[in-house]
Amino acid sequence: MAERDLAQRRLLDVSPLPSVTFATRSITWWGTLGMMVIEGSVFALALAAYFYLHSRADTWPPGVLPPELFWGTLNTAIFLLSVIPTEWYRRRARRGDTTSVQIGMILSILFGLTIIFVRYKEMLHLNTDWTQTAYGSIVWLIMGLHITHLITDWVDSVVLTALFFSPHVEGKRFVDAEENASYWYFVVITWIPIYLVIYWAPRWLRS
Repeated sequence: MAERDLAQRRLLDVSPLPSVTFATRSITWWGTLGMMVIEGSVFALALAAYFYLHSRADTWPPGVLPPELFWGTLNTAIFLLSVIPTEWYRRRARRGDTTSVQIGMILSILFGLTIIFVRYKEMLHLNTDWTQTAYGSIVWLIMGLHITHLITDWVDSVVLTALFFSPHVEGKRFVDAEENASYWYFVVITWIPIYLVIYWAPRWLRS
């Protein structure tokens, strides 16, 4: 009987199991993925609306020049470079390396702040505003959607970084760091087709 009780206790003992899990074993991962699918669909619908409006116009863009390339191209380059510190702290989050995650997230915050500043410059050089034409409205809508995601993720990164400097860093914070990195990849990846549509499609469609 004693041996049977001991065997049962061993079967019920969960102490060897990890306190946190990453990627597909984490419910947070699935929640983040679901959110990205929904929000990605919104971007796809907005881009589809852009090309629908183009199909209804005689000239594109109507009555204005395409957006200036400099600021949008500069921001694209910064977006791509921001992946380096993001991937660095994502990998170290899986190892529970608090110091490396702190450094990586600070670098990512600085990249994000730079991108937000350049985005402000972008908006000043779109060569249209939302009140002029349907073209202006859809361009500002698409850019506004991406700005919302950009600022939301940046604020989330600031809060998470502050938590990593708190006295007690819980294991689940490293899962949060990995999911924060995953969402930043979503922001970067969605920007690529937006950049091509907003900045290059008007030039290709005019030629």
